[in-house]
This record gives sequence, structure tokens and C-alpha cells, in this order.
Amino acid sequence: MATKPSSIPRPLVRTNQWSIVLSVLAAWLSGQAWILAIPLLSSIMGLLFGFNPIMRFAKLFLKKQPSEYIPEDWDQQQFNQVIAVACLAFGLISFLLGWTFAGYAFTAMVALSAFIAILGFCIGCYIRFQLSQYKYRKSSERT
Repeated sequence: MATKPSSIPRPLVRTNQWSIVLSVLAAWLSGQAWILAIPLLSSIMGLLFGFNPIMRFAKLFLKKQPSEYIPEDWDQQQFNQVIAVACLAFGLISFLLGWTFAGYAFTAMVALSAFIAILGFCIGCYIRFQLSQYKYRKSSERT
């Protein structure tokens, strides 16, 4: 695998977030849970191979050089993707098993988180920050 980038242009991150929101809404409205597999597989590929097909496709439409956009931290986005993958996977599996309430709960969490991030507040960033603070406090107690 190639060296990881230090950042991702914000429009690509936003496109990925919109793909999650719109896929969840499409799955809910159509009753077709398999639609959730689109952002799920794309996100898994991004985590495992550093290649997110949704972001790669969106990159074709950038009007400026990627470095000219507001950067989003690569590591933070990977952390956020782990959360999104978990929620999408649990949601899809729940719907497939007939656990409708759990399916709606997991997919609502990921869609709401993605939409709130689009509006400007990153829940995954907040969680990661709190975890790092917790780890720091724990390490400080030992000294």
C-alpha cells in the first residue's frame, strides 16, 4: 500500500458523509437494506486499502488541486470510518435478521452523525478527543 496521506480534502469527506446519509434514507424509504452495503463496502475498502471508491469518484469533480481545499485529518477520518463501518454493518445485519428496531437504531446513529458532521460538528472527533484525554489522565496517574 502507498504511503498514507496526512489529510483528505473536505469536499471528498463531505461527499462520503452525504453518501452515508442518502443511503440510509434510501434504505429506509425503499425497505431495501442492501443499499446500506454501498457506503459500507466503500468504507471498508477505505479502511483496509486506503481506497474509498466514493471519494475516488468524487475526486474527479474537484475544480482545484486537492491541496487547495480545507484539509481533514487522515487519522481522524479513519477513526470516524471505523465507527461508520460498525454502525452500517450492525444496521445491515440487523435488518437482514429481521431485527428492525436495532437496524433503525444503528443506521439512525450513523446517518445522524454524518449529517451533524456535514453541519460542522464532528461527533467522532469529539469521541476521539475524549479518549485521548482519558488515556493521558490514566498515564499521568501512574507517574
